[in-house]
Amino acid sequence: MRTLLPCLLLLCMLPGREARGDVPPEVQLSLQHLKPSERERAQKALGPLEELPRYRVQLEVDPAAREAKGRVQVEVLARGKPLTELYLRVTPNAQGGKRVVLSDARLGKQPIVLEQPEPTLYRYRFDEPVPPGAAAVLDVAVRAVAPKGEPPGKMLLGGLGGGQSQGGDHGAFSATADFLSLVGVVPQVPPMDDKGQPWAGPQGIGDLALYPPAHVLASVTVPSGWTVHATGAPMGDVPERDGRVRFAFAAAAVRDFPILVSRGYEVSTATVNGVTVESHYAARDKDVGERVLKYATAALTEFERRMGPLPYTHFRVVEAPLSGGAGGMEFPGLITVATSLYRGVTDPSALLGGLGNLDGMKELLEALGQQGGAESPFAHLGEMLERTLEFTVAHEVAHQYFAGLVGSDPIHMPVVDESLAQYAALLYVEWKHGKAAADAQRKELLVSPYHMYRLSGGEDGRADRPTGDFDNETEYGALVYAKAPMLHHASRKLVGDAAFFQGLRTYVDTYRFKWTCKECFTKELAKASPTHAKQLERLRVRWWNEAHGDDDLGLPNLGSVMGALGGGSGGGMSVDDLEALDPAMKQMLEEVLPGLLGQ
Repeated sequence: MRTLLPCLLLLCMLPGREARGDVPPEVQLSLQHLKPSERERAQKALGPLEELPRYRVQLEVDPAAREAKGRVQVEVLARGKPLTELYLRVTPNAQGGKRVVLSDARLGKQPIVLEQPEPTLYRYRFDEPVPPGAAAVLDVAVRAVAPKGEPPGKMLLGGLGGGQSQGGDHGAFSATADFLSLVGVVPQVPPMDDKGQPWAGPQGIGDLALYPPAHVLASVTVPSGWTVHATGAPMGDVPERDGRVRFAFAAAAVRDFPILVSRGYEVSTATVNGVTVESHYAARDKDVGERVLKYATAALTEFERRMGPLPYTHFRVVEAPLSGGAGGMEFPGLITVATSLYRGVTDPSALLGGLGNLDGMKELLEALGQQGGAESPFAHLGEMLERTLEFTVAHEVAHQYFAGLVGSDPIHMPVVDESLAQYAALLYVEWKHGKAAADAQRKELLVSPYHMYRLSGGEDGRADRPTGDFDNETEYGALVYAKAPMLHHASRKLVGDAAFFQGLRTYVDTYRFKWTCKECFTKELAKASPTHAKQLERLRVRWWNEAHGDDDLGLPNLGSVMGALGGGSGGGMSVDDLEALDPAMKQMLEEVLPGLLGQ
């Protein structure tokens, strides 16, 4: 294995750093990922950028064996107080305790033994505390074997408000014939709470993890014909003598570092305010991949205009065979969008294979199509999926701000970033397509999914709770993705547009690269509209801590649900419309609806 940088194999305990005026060459490489105009703001928020944690990654990927192996070096500076222990998180082990194995750990020239208090967590206790100003450099061997991924052709229930009843990682660590998702293969230092304990790892529902901002230099070697997608500025791809290709990336001040490997992909690029935006997609999905690029650049343009600049020079959207109803996944500087969406907008019938009564669903869609005057029985579904595709891309781009820039705990308080990403996606629709389109999508993608959940027998409840406290993905989606974002809609109506957007911009500026809290956005809105401070807090408690969904969103309404499935442009099917269906169609609806609800 070649070495990306000579220092990668140094095993040492570094002495205190004396010259802080000179930025080390490694950090300079990483800083190429930050816009020059954003480096000063990053340093103001984080302190000297050369003091951030550093990861040096060397991996070899064997797609045929679904294996990644190599070494990772972690350098952490003791800031403010002595460093007595170091934790490393490997999220894939939440789904299987031995998916990622760390071994041959060294500190300096001395071999050390890592403890493993949890399947996803490794720990090393220093024999002697690392004094403030000194850095510990831990070097470990990594071996990971990804499980086979699920076929992406199942119906995308997540976009319709359903989802799988069982939790998982949605294919974040998995392998198919032409794609490996190696999210979590790089061990990273988790944030610590006020008691000195690491933040919790994945709970089987929701996101996987988030880390303190850090620099990464990575070298990933793959067979010829395969391509590596990762966060950061690309440092080139170099052919090796054995026919493989080594890809290198440098990332700065990022909260995670995903690695994806693909075969048979193409790329389209565009530029937005100094950000190179790339859309990577399977060759057969080129038309959709190019539309995804347009959606991503449009969303980033709108968000930068109103919420401030994205600090990174590169942003990637990668088509991925996600599973379990996921429409996309977010990481700093990189998002994935589900293959099922790419294929579904091209051929909506391909998404219906997960339903038991396929013929019945086609008949139902045909009836809905005839009511709307559509020629094709799948016209409404295709239109809805295209809207869902654009909304999904906007949602994942919004995650670059929440919680990519404005950090929050994705395990203990997922409602913070998910609700803002969801509402920001609605704002994008409003800014790009007008208020009428945004109102229609609010009903289609927020209100209707909540109603679907309630019609399936789900109970309303508190949205603000840890991911592990939800019974399943369906409940999590209905309360966190559908109901909770409506807090921001209610807050905006209360304070007015001027105060709301002022508070939103101030919130992002105040917490860039920092950690936020559950009440922080509400407090920023209160600063922008002081006379509404108490009402804003009451709204937050009502929407996030209490169960008033039926009062605030209306009683579960089959008409609104079917209206969303039938096009979403109006207020849904009326009671008279439902009564007009013949008995056979009503029976079919009763048979098909549970499949749509993920039950």
